[in-house]
Amino acid sequence: MPIYTVHEPPLRIAGAAADPMRFVFVRDGFYVWAFLLTPLWMLWHRLWLVLIGYVVLSAVIDGLLRFAGASTAVVVFVGILISLLIGLEAGPLRRLTLRRRRWRNAGLVSGYDLEDAERRFFDTWVRRAPPQNSPSAAPSAFAGPMPVHTAEIPGVIGLFPEPGAPR
Repeated sequence: MPIYTVHEPPLRIAGAAADPMRFVFVRDGFYVWAFLLTPLWMLWHRLWLVLIGYVVLSAVIDGLLRFAGASTAVVVFVGILISLLIGLEAGPLRRLTLRRRRWRNAGLVSGYDLEDAERRFFDTWVRRAPPQNSPSAAPSAFAGPMPVHTAEIPGVIGLFPEPGAPR
């Protein structure tokens, strides 16, 4: 099951509630489109500094390989390896860009797909919100897992002991 990091945008007005429609979910794992269409993927996700670094790095490596007399096949192979690296590191590159733009990491969530992860995150996020009649009615971001009540949990299957049981 994929794991997503959830990023909350910076608040436009101090004391205002965060807009749930602007939250960004970044999946851990390999990004196929970042591998296949690296510059276009970076433009799509507005990773301007990452794109500039990619273009400069690719140009420098290409120039060094051509200066060293490498064949065209080697140059293409190195380009594919750079794109593979971008595909593997696409999630952390997006997180880095969001952090640089002052987005706050609101938590981790897992789900079978993006929709399932969003549903799980916002279900927990809404439950953690303060009551509507309180002065600070802005929902707080996900700060960790919900407390577990052992009475609601059925017996644990496997080699693990039940929660709270002596060892």
